[in-house]
This record gives sequence, structure tokens and C-alpha cells, in this order.
Amino acid sequence: MAHPAMSGTGTTADDDPLQTAVWRLRSRACWADAAALLQPTTPAASLQRAALLVERCLYTEQGWEDAEDALRTAEAQAQSDDERGAAACERGQLAYAATLLGVRDRADEARAALGRAAALIAPGAPGRALLDFRRGLLAENLARSPQAARAAYRRAHAGATAHDDPLLLSFTWRHLAGLALREGELAEARHGFAESLRIREELGYLVGTAPALASLADAETDPEATRLRAEAARLFRLLGGVPTWLARQLTPPAATA
Repeated sequence: MAHPAMSGTGTTADDDPLQTAVWRLRSRACWADAAALLQPTTPAASLQRAALLVERCLYTEQGWEDAEDALRTAEAQAQSDDERGAAACERGQLAYAATLLGVRDRADEARAALGRAAALIAPGAPGRALLDFRRGLLAENLARSPQAARAAYRRAHAGATAHDDPLLLSFTWRHLAGLALREGELAEARHGFAESLRIREELGYLVGTAPALASLADAETDPEATRLRAEAARLFRLLGGVPTWLARQLTPPAATA
């Protein structure tokens, strides 16, 4: 089953009007409003609703209980292995977000949930690419294993390409570029960050555009870097300070005496 909340469903003229409305709200950081449009009466709708509210937690550091409630509903309604696997993937992402943002250490829960998802989602299935990406996040940010992260991101990148998932590609480009930047591979980093930014601008993924601009700025030199950060800061303010964690990246280092 394609993952409706990550795939960018609603971004083309041929999409269902409901999905188009959900995407527009989601892309403008209105996750609760987007979730409210979805009635949790089917496994697919419940999963998409849960995914939106999990994403809100990662971007705003708020709404944890709403995400937990929506996720429990999605888990209860899941019937197929794909549906159970997708719900486990969201469970892992919520636990990862809580750990990353210092809400509570749920790293073991995140690993277990993503491992359960891996056992349920068949290799080559559309949802596998998202799972691989999220396993890369755990490897990079919790296990501190850039080699394992790179391998997972590359699998996710290949899967997103195969299943024509541009939004996920924007994430894999950005995170592969981040690893390249850490290793001093500036040309590779610039290319990846630029591709991520291009895709997000084409999709109208406004809430993801400021982070993409800030990441590209990190790989550029002045005056281009300053211009990119100023544009990122403008969008960040426009969206009311979302994503919250971007504030640290946009804050210039304190002057030293």
C-alpha cells in the first residue's frame, strides 16, 4: 500500500479533491486541520490521519497525545500485513521524534517498531522506501552510525525513485547531502540540497522549504549563504516558527570577545 501521508498525494491536478485539500493544509503546517478532514472509518484513512499527527509532533514538538490516539486507532483497524507494517512504521517514527526532541527516551521502542514494520512490509513494496528512510534516521541520529544511515537512505532513494515518490526523494536527497557535507564533499552536498529544494518548491511543500533553504546555505559561501538563510528565516516566521528545531540552525553563532 502506498503511504498516503508521505507520498505527496494531492499534489497533482488529477488527485481526489479531498487529498488535494489535505495536502494544501499539510504543506502549510496545518496538520490538525488536515487530519480533521479525514474520517477514521477505514484503515487507509486512519493511517493517513495518524501519519499527519505524527508529523506534526516532529515539526512542532506538540500534539503527542493526539498522535498516540490516532495511532492506536490505525493499529486497531489494520488488517493486512501492509497496513500493520505501515502502522508500525508510524509508531517507530513517533517514538523516534520523542527521543530526538528530548521529550522521552523511546529509542528502544522506535527500533522495535521499525523492526516489526520490516518484517511486515515486503521488499519492493511502496511503503518499504519510507521505512528504509526512517531506519536511516535512527542510524544517523540515535545510533550515530553514518555508514548504516547512508546505506538506508540509498535504499530509500532507490525505492522512492522506483515508485515515483517525489516528496520522499526530497528527504533522501537532503539527508544524503547532509552526510556528504559532514565528510567535506561540498559539491555532492550542494547538489543534493539543491535537488531537495527544487522538489519541495515544485510540490508546494512550504513547511519543508525553509529547512531545505537552510541546509543549502550550510553548503554555500557568502553572499549566497546569507541570502538563502534570510529566505529560510522569512518562511520560518511566515509559518509561525515551524519547524521548531530550525530556529537553532537559523540563529547565528554568538560573537566571541
